[in-house]
Amino acid sequence: MSIEELELDAPGPGEVLIRLRAAGVCHSDLSVIDGNRPRPLPMLLGHEGAGVVEQLGEGVDDLEIGDQVVTVFLPRCGECANCRTDGKLPCTPGSATNGAGTLPFDGHKVRLHDSTDAEVLHHLGASVFASHAVLNRASVVPVASDVPASIAAVLGCAVLTGGGAVLNAGVPGPEDEIMIVGLGGVGMAALITALSIETAGVIGVDANPDKLVRAQELGAAEVYTPEQLGQRRAPIVIECVGHPRAFETAFSATAVGGKTVTVGLPAPDAQSHITPVTITAEARTVLGSYLGSAVPSRDIPVYADLWRQGKLPVEELVSDTIGLDDINAAFDALADGIVVRQVIDFQR
Repeated sequence: MSIEELELDAPGPGEVLIRLRAAGVCHSDLSVIDGNRPRPLPMLLGHEGAGVVEQLGEGVDDLEIGDQVVTVFLPRCGECANCRTDGKLPCTPGSATNGAGTLPFDGHKVRLHDSTDAEVLHHLGASVFASHAVLNRASVVPVASDVPASIAAVLGCAVLTGGGAVLNAGVPGPEDEIMIVGLGGVGMAALITALSIETAGVIGVDANPDKLVRAQELGAAEVYTPEQLGQRRAPIVIECVGHPRAFETAFSATAVGGKTVTVGLPAPDAQSHITPVTITAEARTVLGSYLGSAVPSRDIPVYADLWRQGKLPVEELVSDTIGLDDINAAFDALADGIVVRQVIDFQR
């Protein structure tokens, strides 16, 4: 990635200009860099951010200058059939603009410096690896200023995705054990969310022993590498890696009558191998959960309140705070699997 000066247009109708305070370094960005999720280029990456509103476009009357907002990478129009599924399905026009690299809904705001027509595409309607961003109102959720920006940013992707996989898709009861496969940013967010509610116990699985130690420190009852799992199974298993072997591990570890929830996004041509008869013979469920099956405007305030109550230690997800100049080293560390969540501090 290169760090360059870009031209940013003023917000149009239904849009807001924010000054970024923090942005998380996430696998969804890495997947664009390494080609696992092909996107049109050139593109300004970054989707997990928090900032302060500096300018309001025409028609935005429910925010004020100075409000802190969290960016979300899947805007909802609120009108399509998918938006009426209470978070189960992604918004149809929002998904289309995300794929095209434009702002919802079909806008474009970034260009190369001193150029009138050399467009730089938007990443997931956000593009927050920058000092400022223009976003559609549907792509931001207000969060009170008592939530530090580094925590607020992580609420918009890692916690929304991992936490939602537990609460919205897994829907555990107090008698259920929950197993989390993959303890990166999303997986650790799923783990602390599972620990914030009444369950029969939380189990962590990862190939990195250091992450298993961290999971135990946070409260996991049991931890395993995939090779150590053996016959250990759980009624709700959340896969948070985005790799076909991790999905196989999660599926194999799901108990009879249980539910395998997958939130990872592997390469489009990746394939997993399972025994289909197991689904029928053991009355199993396999469920995909995109963005934690979340409605961001509904769910982010819930996670912020859990953090205020001391039940959701989001700060424990942040491995390191970096400057924008450190972005490439940060992605190297993420690719090596040695960090949970790194956060860019734009106030450094």
